[in-house]
Amino acid sequence: MIQTIFIKTTDILIIAPCTGNTLAKIANAITDTPVLMATKAHLRNLGPVVIAVSTNDALSGNAKNIGTLLNTKNIYFVPMKQDNPIEKQRSMVADFAKLEETILLALKGKQVQPIF
Repeated sequence: MIQTIFIKTTDILIIAPCTGNTLAKIANAITDTPVLMATKAHLRNLGPVVIAVSTNDALSGNAKNIGTLLNTKNIYFVPMKQDNPIEKQRSMVADFAKLEETILLALKGKQVQPIF
């Protein structure tokens, strides 16, 4: 008799920082790097993925990707804010001081609030 043993190797996957390019690829199911392959596998196994955004186009080209991922099961965002609203109006960066809190809540299936 053959017995299958499932070994869970990770409890959570953290992408920090997550560039706009990586964010777009996750939102559009593109898997062409080790980080994206790990993300796809982790989500397939219903594991939580924490994303710490750091991109110059979060409020323009990547806004739709952030919206898509906000509505995706098992994706959790580190709260983010504009890093330089005068010179880079569309840029956002994660509040890395809230990374640990985000991770602990994501392990419980909850999104830290507020996100923005």
